[in-house]
Amino acid sequence: MAHAIILMNLGTPAEPTPKAVRQFLKAFLSDSRVVEIPRPLWAMILNLFVLPFRPAKIAPAYEEIWNQGLDGENVSGSPIVFYTQRQVALLQQRLSAVSDQFTVTYAMTYGGPSLADTVTRLSGEGVRQFTVLPLYPQYSATTTGAIYDQVAEIVRNSRNVPDISVVHEYWQHPLYIEALANSVREHWAAQGAAEKLMMSFHGIPKANIRKGDPYYDQCCGTAERLAEVLELPREKWEITFQSRFGKAEWLQPYTDKTLIEWGKNGVASVDVICPAFSADCLETLEEIAVENRANFIDAGGSEYRYIPALNAREDHLRALEAVVRDRLPGVFPEPVR
Repeated sequence: MAHAIILMNLGTPAEPTPKAVRQFLKAFLSDSRVVEIPRPLWAMILNLFVLPFRPAKIAPAYEEIWNQGLDGENVSGSPIVFYTQRQVALLQQRLSAVSDQFTVTYAMTYGGPSLADTVTRLSGEGVRQFTVLPLYPQYSATTTGAIYDQVAEIVRNSRNVPDISVVHEYWQHPLYIEALANSVREHWAAQGAAEKLMMSFHGIPKANIRKGDPYYDQCCGTAERLAEVLELPREKWEITFQSRFGKAEWLQPYTDKTLIEWGKNGVASVDVICPAFSADCLETLEEIAVENRANFIDAGGSEYRYIPALNAREDHLRALEAVVRDRLPGVFPEPVR
């Protein structure tokens, strides 16, 4: 096993308690990639106004999704860890079927296991090459950029620098788009198609785009490709952005406000998919599946259905395998099946 594939996701509190949530938020919100406010000012806001109060407010939401996934599916602990671990196991099976030189594992940008600890452990086991696959199809400095920072820190602190490469993005990969389309088609086959398909992406401050972040364009590209494959006319779908934080203007249209507007204006049914999330987590299981459902129904809508993240679907694993293979041309003798 000379080569490691490290799947990376954002992370999660270690447990659904205010103390654990505070530890997680402190690490997450202290990253200058995530919040670009000048450090002295942000340190004061974070430590005086955010960390003393926000953990207690959102810990109950974590507790609500802990140990369960969609439709009451039993999971162990945090859903994002559970689904990421399943992705690791299934991708390992797929790669082992064609080569014995790969080991697949995972790390989290915030919380554990960290990328640095994972690289150190695997290096001690004889791994010499590392491919880091951020589970963010669309690149943003706030997500994938933070992973590059961690890689740079590993390199800077290493005497014998490890051979590490990072997959920048895969939002346009045909098999990723196909997996999204399949999930929508299966949902429609089981429940019928709603009047509208909302594609809700995680938001970032609008100022980040003006500074050169390509995230917005890549989200739009994903949505347009998905709509094209599904043969949806433009009036049947919309791209929106969720999970805004603070008072700055974020990418629009906003998911919650759009749903309220639709409910008030007579849209009776909506299907919601979150293409930027590779695994279900707080932002999908609580914010989208629960909170925004209430927004839509309370505003006058009748049917609201969340289409799960790709999680450990076979077509998703097929897409991830293809991304790895594309990154390592010449290593694999046959195409993805």
